[in-house]
Amino acid sequence: MAWSIADVARMSGVTSRTLRHYDEIGLLPPAWIGSNGHRHYEEADLLRLQQILLMRELGLGLREIQAVLDSQVDQVAVLREHHRRLLMERDRLETLARTVGRTIAELEEEKDDDSMTRINRPENLFEGFEAPADEPEVRERWPEAWAESRPAVEGMTEEDQERWQREVTAQMIRFAEFMVAGTPVDDPAVQAEVDEHYRGVCRYWTPNAEAYKGLGRTYVDDPRFRANYDKIADGLALYQRDAMVAYADARLS
Repeated sequence: MAWSIADVARMSGVTSRTLRHYDEIGLLPPAWIGSNGHRHYEEADLLRLQQILLMRELGLGLREIQAVLDSQVDQVAVLREHHRRLLMERDRLETLARTVGRTIAELEEEKDDDSMTRINRPENLFEGFEAPADEPEVRERWPEAWAESRPAVEGMTEEDQERWQREVTAQMIRFAEFMVAGTPVDDPAVQAEVDEHYRGVCRYWTPNAEAYKGLGRTYVDDPRFRANYDKIADGLALYQRDAMVAYADARLS
């Protein structure tokens, strides 16, 4: 069975002009050309076109695609690799969608002026989060930081605590967006966000370079902290730790 170039264009969404170009460069020649000059494609050609489109989705150029298709590589193995990369991209986009959804919820929360809604809804932002280390443990592990933070913490009202929680969550989401976009941790935009994080920490205690790096390690090493970060995006705790290390080396050392 064969299909005309118009049929293939309709089924695949690839224009007839593009299909003719693929023929001209030897990437996808038709099975045969009729006496009227019309191109016709068979099943093997449709399968080849599918692979071309898959590799285009993955960012390969036409020359690279032709080299792969013209080699003696097992086509099933190639398709398996395409499938694996597509699944990875799907997971990345799902993570990004969750992050953007959380950002939308955070922005809507900030715009909501209804006092009852503001009081009753903040906990929804943290549903399912693990509780961080409790006060006695914090006091034992970081006694100087605990002592320095006491005046600021004890002066916080319930509304202050809710606002702080919203700020922390929103910042975690912004870090996740950088991570999912593949932004390097030393990128100026990421480091500006880390600077904001450091200034937030300094509202309670002022860490030097090593202490700030240690705080970043805590986000990764303490299962409760790490769980909170990774519920927003897998790998977020590691990403923020590395960003904090870069900041400490550049700004605090």
